[in-house]
This record gives sequence, C-alpha cells and structure tokens, in this order.
Amino acid sequence: MDIPNLEHIFLPTNGIRLHVVQSGSRYGPLLILLHGFPEFWYGWRHQVQPLVNAGMRVWLPDQRGYNLSDKPRGIAAYRLDELARDVIGLIDAAGVDQCLLAGHDWGGAVAWWVALQYPTRLRKLAILNMPHPAVMRRSLMRSPAQLRRSWYIFAFQFPILTEAMLRNNDCALLVKALLSGSRPGSFTQFDLDLYQQAWWRKGALAGMLNWYRAVVRMPPNMNRDLRIKLPTLLLWGAQDVALGRAMAQPSLDLCDAGRLVIFENSSHWVQHDAAESVNKHLVEFFTAS
Repeated sequence: MDIPNLEHIFLPTNGIRLHVVQSGSRYGPLLILLHGFPEFWYGWRHQVQPLVNAGMRVWLPDQRGYNLSDKPRGIAAYRLDELARDVIGLIDAAGVDQCLLAGHDWGGAVAWWVALQYPTRLRKLAILNMPHPAVMRRSLMRSPAQLRRSWYIFAFQFPILTEAMLRNNDCALLVKALLSGSRPGSFTQFDLDLYQQAWWRKGALAGMLNWYRAVVRMPPNMNRDLRIKLPTLLLWGAQDVALGRAMAQPSLDLCDAGRLVIFENSSHWVQHDAAESVNKHLVEFFTAS
C-alpha cells in the first residue's frame, strides 16, 4: 500500500470495539469514511491522501462485522440504528461535536441514517452509489427492474448456507462482485488478496451478511421526517449493476441542499473507477465554506 502515515487504532463505541485507520492532522476537521459490502477500510485507499492533503483528519473504520472490528453475534446487532450509533460513538471518541461524513454502498446507507437520526452531529454529507433509504424501499416495492437487480438481498437471508456459498473457491463470488462492471485495473491482485484475507477472518462473512438480514427482518422506522437538511453531495456511477441510476435523482430530491454528479462510465465502485475525479469532488465539497 502506497498510503503514508496511517495509524491503526481500536476505539470503543456503542458497546463494541472498531478498528479505525486514521491519517492527517488531529487539528483538521474530522472526516469519517464508511465502506460498503464486501469491502473494509481499504476501500477508500485512493481517497485518503488527497483528503489529508486538503487539511482533513481522516478516519476509516472497519464497520462492525468486518475485518478487524468486533463481530457481535445475532442479527439484531446489525440493525441500521445500531450501525448509526457506532458512528456517533466514533465522533464522541474523537472529542468533537460534529464531523464530515461520507459513505459508499452500505456505508452510504449508514451515512444517510446518521444524517436523519443525528443531523446536529454532522456538518456535511457525501454519498456514493447508495440511494436515500426511503427511495430504496420504494424502489424495491414498486420497481420490478430494481427488484431483479437486488436479488442478492434475498439470497443472503439464509444463514450458514450463504456463508458456505461465498466461502467456496476462496470467496470467488465476492471477487467477482468487485470485478463485475468495474474498469480494468480498478482492483489489482494485491487488492484482491487483502480483501480475501479480510473475508476469511473468523466471523466476518456472518457479520457482513447480517447487515442484509437485519434490514429485511428488522427494517428501520421511517415514520419520520425523511428530508436531509445538511449540505449533501451524491456521486453516482451510472454503470452500477446492482443499484439503478433511476434512484439517484429521487434521492437528491429529498435533500434541501444537494448536488448530484453522475459518472457515466463508472460502475458501482465509482471511487475506484474514477478515483481522481471523485477525489476532486470530495475535496471541493468538504473544504468549501
């Protein structure tokens, strides 16, 4: 890894310990980057240095169930409310009142939920290829096309069997998920080796899959104001095979101060496919007054 000055720490939050990689000046504004499935903190490797160079204090947690972080037993431990409280605990651990927050994929879902549940703890919000939770729910209920794209959510509901299937042939299906649709070279063999190492950690696959099981069996309560009042940047790779771009604009419509950027030639893995452009947008957004 050619990322200098990374510090690995373990922080208590919400009754568990999360592995957090940090970089940058402790006096800069705190920026927390949340990875999605099936990645871990390393999924933001291309973004760390440009954001640090822009003066930010960057934290990259392995979210619960992933890599070196705690992997509590039981599906209820992976409810969206719990995942959001993990982030609040990290903000508290940093000793600040507010942070900047960005999330990709499932990390984006958590980031949306933190913004809805704890808006006063955030300054700005950036989301990469994940619709607003209300838009996702509506699309799964009303859009046959999105339902077909999301078949894996329901396939992941079977404990033990799904873990065994994903573990087969050295996690070949998860490797395929990373490579599917992404630009050639977005993931090197070195990268894939690190991902496989993370997936093989004891309890990791069950923890990762329990996110999907919890959201189906214990969905978050959306009987509330669902508008995002924070400044919001939505970046979307148009070639996403899992999440249709049709959900991008409706998600933006739920933001009081939002901006949408479509990357026409990028996949779900937009921060890998178009790293330089993504970095430019993130730096401009987070440093603007």
